[in-house]
Amino acid sequence: MRARHTLGVLLLASVPLVTPRIRGADEIEHFAYLRSLAFDRDLDFGDEYEHFYAEDPQGLAAFKATFLDRREPATGRFINFAPVGSALLWAPPYLLAHAGVLVARSLGSGVAADGFSRPYVMAACFGSVAYGFLGLLLLYDLLRRFRGAAEPVAVWTVAAVWWGTPALYYMTIATGFAHANSLLTVTGTLWLWMRARRHDTPAAWAGVGLAAGLAGLVREQDLFFVLAPGLDAARRALRGPRTLAGLSRPLLLVLGTAVAFAPQLWVYRLLNGRFGPSQLVARKMNWTSPHFWQVLLDPGHGLFLWTPLAALAVAGLVWSWSRERDWVTGLLGLALLAQVFVNGAVESWTQAGGFGSRRFVSATPILAWGLAALLAALRPRLGRAWLAAGLAILVWWNVSLMAQFGLRLMDRQRLEWPRVALNQVTEVPRRIGRAAYLFFTDRERLVKEGA
Repeated sequence: MRARHTLGVLLLASVPLVTPRIRGADEIEHFAYLRSLAFDRDLDFGDEYEHFYAEDPQGLAAFKATFLDRREPATGRFINFAPVGSALLWAPPYLLAHAGVLVARSLGSGVAADGFSRPYVMAACFGSVAYGFLGLLLLYDLLRRFRGAAEPVAVWTVAAVWWGTPALYYMTIATGFAHANSLLTVTGTLWLWMRARRHDTPAAWAGVGLAAGLAGLVREQDLFFVLAPGLDAARRALRGPRTLAGLSRPLLLVLGTAVAFAPQLWVYRLLNGRFGPSQLVARKMNWTSPHFWQVLLDPGHGLFLWTPLAALAVAGLVWSWSRERDWVTGLLGLALLAQVFVNGAVESWTQAGGFGSRRFVSATPILAWGLAALLAALRPRLGRAWLAAGLAILVWWNVSLMAQFGLRLMDRQRLEWPRVALNQVTEVPRRIGRAAYLFFTDRERLVKEGA
């Protein structure tokens, strides 16, 4: 079996783990755009919010207080803090599911054609899975074509950043979030940037901008990834011939970003009464980024403690840049620092209640760039067996944390030391069998009771 076929095997292994549910506030907000636009032809989310609250009034008490009992101060509309991009990406499978439901009903099926029933939810959730896997395939090609990684190194890297980081959780258990979609849009932006550096045409740079704008539509903070190709385009314009084509690169990139992001500006204006996020969210930002270092190193919430693989990837990024002084690697490192800065500026920097440092899922291609450099350097020194064993341990750490999180063996708001580490080697192995059985036979019972 060729090494790249490993990715297909891992995809098949992950599909049974997919849990097509919309249950949390973020998921409901994303889905509400889709259902409201498709069925009501508006952005009034009252019936969507009522539907999901009625399904779980106890679990969504806090959701009700924010999204049903309050209104946007400037417009009096229902609040929606989420961007519209995931709904737009889910629209094709969602509409296809609607067509299938109508056909089924004409043949006598009783499934509801209301935009809420299981086929619609499955379409959105499996849409995230498909987009996330497409992002991983693009990442593989990015490493092979533009990083120059050998095939085994590229495959190991992609497999590791998939199964060894929160990306796995948000491509299987929590697919109603935007993170799997952001994996595709950010990887696509960086892939198009690398391609534009080779072809160097105005159209190529405009395409980078369109992809960056789409990334911002999915998650606003992902707009900051445009920093890397933007600085590159500006440098080329300043250093190259002062021709119209040369000077147009950064302008077309900015224009493409603005055009693709324009639908979000329209949504802002309609919901919030201004061309920006809700004031209820904006006031939670402190642009001095007081939590910059905590985002990475805090014992309970830090990226490097939740995901040790990320620390190795960043080390690989720094080592690669210090050794090669590569301009692209430096820009990618700067883009990653921008994400740390933004995450450290948010009042809710702990991301408590969600699995892992989920806001860094979109940075997966940058982590992969650094990890591939590190693996390429270590492979001839350590050999395949030791390298594979090390990656397997890091993957186990992530998968085992997912098990602890799902089984409520840990404080779901933070990592507790040494309890969480001890559970990895004591409680999880002891309980994983029954948990797996319930997962595949009665997931609702598993969610309510643990194992």
